[in-house]
Formats: sequence, structure tokens, C-alpha cells
Amino acid sequence: MGFFSFLGRVLFASLFILSAWQMFNEFDSTGGPFSKELIPKLTIVRKNLSSKLGVAIPDFSATYVRQVVATIIFLKGVGGILFVFGSTFGSFLLLSHLALTTPILYDFYNYRPTKPEYGLLLNEFILNAALFGALLFFIGMKNSIPRKQFRKKTTPKTKPKTKAV
Repeated sequence: MGFFSFLGRVLFASLFILSAWQMFNEFDSTGGPFSKELIPKLTIVRKNLSSKLGVAIPDFSATYVRQVVATIIFLKGVGGILFVFGSTFGSFLLLSHLALTTPILYDFYNYRPTKPEYGLLLNEFILNAALFGALLFFIGMKNSIPRKQFRKKTTPKTKPKTKAV
């Protein structure tokens, strides 16, 4: 059972680790191709937040987006590697990645259901929600399994010797 658990964690984390590796290799002074996809999404979030809150939010600079991309690479890479070894902290890193990026990148709610983007974004959103649920399941199972408790070794009591009559 232990081998299959490890194999499952490796296969699950490979999604995050390989994605982080690809993003790392494409990372440059602008943040790579991922930042080109992220800038319009963050602009929509900024406009929605400023209209709902009634506060002007400044534009996102290229250095800010580059830092966001670097943070995403860190969360995916380190979280995936730690998750392979069964670390709850690694699963929390992956959870934070999914919680921060899923609603921003897969914003199906900004499109009408008749648009072709709607179905693609909704599918990706649901996929990431399922990954989020799998990580929550892992954390729940990890916390429900009792840890081995080491018992204090006790010396056996010796019976008092009685004299035979």
C-alpha cells in the first residue's frame, strides 16, 4: 500500500513540477509567456475590484507581474517536490497556488455561456477545483491517521522469592 501511495503522489505532483519546470525555463526579464497571459487577467481583476470597492487601484507593473510569476513557479515547484515526500506543508503550498491562480486565470464568469471561451475556461476551472479537493482529501487523510506512539519500555516486575519449606 505504501508503494501505491507514493506512486500516486509522484503522478499527482508531476503535473505541478513539470509545469513549474517549463515556466522556469521560459522565465525571462518580462516573466515569460505566462506573464503575457496573466497581465490581461490581472487587469480585469483590477477593474472589477476598483468598481466594486470604489477605490482606484493602480495598474500592475511588469516587475509586479514578474514577481507573481516567480511566486507561482516557487509554489508549484517546491510544493510539488514536498508533496511527493508526503509533506502536508507541500500540499498547503499547492493549495495556496490553486486558490490564488484558479479564479484569476480561469475567469469563465466574465464570459457569456454562448462564447466558446466560456466552456474551455469552465472546464479548466472545474479541473483545478478537483485538484484542490484532492489536496484537501490528502490533508484530511494525513491528519486522520494516528501517528506511531512510542511506548515507554517498562522493566518487568520480578516476583519475590519465597522459601520452600
